[in-house]
Amino acid sequence: MVVLIALAWVAVGVFAATASQAEPETGPLPTAVVQKNDTLWDIAARYRPSDDPFAMVEEIRAINDLPGYTIHPGQELQLPRGR
Repeated sequence: MVVLIALAWVAVGVFAATASQAEPETGPLPTAVVQKNDTLWDIAARYRPSDDPFAMVEEIRAINDLPGYTIHPGQELQLPRGR
């Protein structure tokens, strides 16, 4: 009986974790304000240091409709949601 209760408890935990991951995040995207001498790579590395900075840069460019890699101090950039 104890084993069945433990298995049921684990199943509920797994289901709850899976359901919470499936829900899309809502609300505004996070943002960063470009500082003097910042590059897209700097911002990507600061925002998500463990991720691939090249992929992050491309996500930032896509979200902000940037045609190139030039950014300017004071510019506000939307950032991808965390994973």
